[in-house]
Amino acid sequence: MTKDSIIARCEAHGLRMTGQRRVIADVLQTSTDHPDVEELYARASAIDVGISIATVYRTVKLFEETGILERREFGDGRARYEDAEREHHDHLIDMNSGEVIEFIDKEIEALQEKIAEKLGYELRGHRLELYGVPKKPKE
Repeated sequence: MTKDSIIARCEAHGLRMTGQRRVIADVLQTSTDHPDVEELYARASAIDVGISIATVYRTVKLFEETGILERREFGDGRARYEDAEREHHDHLIDMNSGEVIEFIDKEIEALQEKIAEKLGYELRGHRLELYGVPKKPKE
């Protein structure tokens, strides 16, 4: 997980944390998936009915510009968000359901380092997204 909460990092960046921004930050902090703005709005407005979708859009944009959130696009036309300070992981996207599965594989990480080294580079970061469909059950 992250060392500081989203709210703490927002405050450290000097962002004014209104009650509604705090609700949105809490929703993001406790999300185990990769919500889009519509999903964030549904979750946040269940906590505070006064939150508008425009507020969620503005807040997400501000958090992204500040480096608190990372925007992810998994080919379904929806921008999704996750905490920028989460531990490194890769993604497998189920093309049928849209489910995003997070995974960490030491062999893949080592291979990426090896490839960068072979090409004369020091790897500073990467993103890996795999797209697939479930195999049909064997009969």
